[in-house]
Amino acid sequence: MGKGPDYIGHRKRLRERFLKVGPDGLADYELLELLLFGAQPRRDVKPLAKALMQRFGSFSEVISADPQAMTEVPGIGESAVIALKSAQAAAQRLIGGKVLGRPVLSNWQALLDYCQTSMAFAKIEQFRILYLNNRNVLIADEMQQQGTVDHTPVYPREVVKRALELGATALIMVHNHPSGDPTPSRADIEMTRHVQEAGEKLGLTLHDHIIVSNGGHASFKEMGLL
Repeated sequence: MGKGPDYIGHRKRLRERFLKVGPDGLADYELLELLLFGAQPRRDVKPLAKALMQRFGSFSEVISADPQAMTEVPGIGESAVIALKSAQAAAQRLIGGKVLGRPVLSNWQALLDYCQTSMAFAKIEQFRILYLNNRNVLIADEMQQQGTVDHTPVYPREVVKRALELGATALIMVHNHPSGDPTPSRADIEMTRHVQEAGEKLGLTLHDHIIVSNGGHASFKEMGLL
């Protein structure tokens, strides 16, 4: 009897290497291969993994890509999309567990990781509000608005109104810059000032405004803008 397709042995070796050395011993495309094994059980998925890397650029950008954009890569169907997006969901759930329902100011790096994982690779601007109680525990993370590739309308009155509905006493604003540059714009700075002023009148503290992108993050507090 024949030994079977070459990719069978390759899969076995890759799984064994992952178990022996962990994810740090694998290239990004090899991690993608592992995710695609179940979705494409009777096919060599290395060319698919490399095609995804060529199309999107990195492991993080692949699993964060829009599902429709994923299917534009030849050979990527629904099962492959589910495998890749479930990896993103698992990462977000894992990191979210470190911040949701917990004091966030004492674990700032976990909060930055959470924001980066959730929004950094989105292709349109998203604006989220993190609502905190009087112990600075994160009680809600809500999408306030979605916009275009470079603009999201934000209304300070709506931000403050929602905080009062939730019984929040403090806020952290987060939005992304799809351009890759997290530097705040003049509009970002002015909007932040308006939200801060509106909140102060009602006893709401704006702890920070964080901008994330695939090129890093910017903190208004760290920059002296709050």
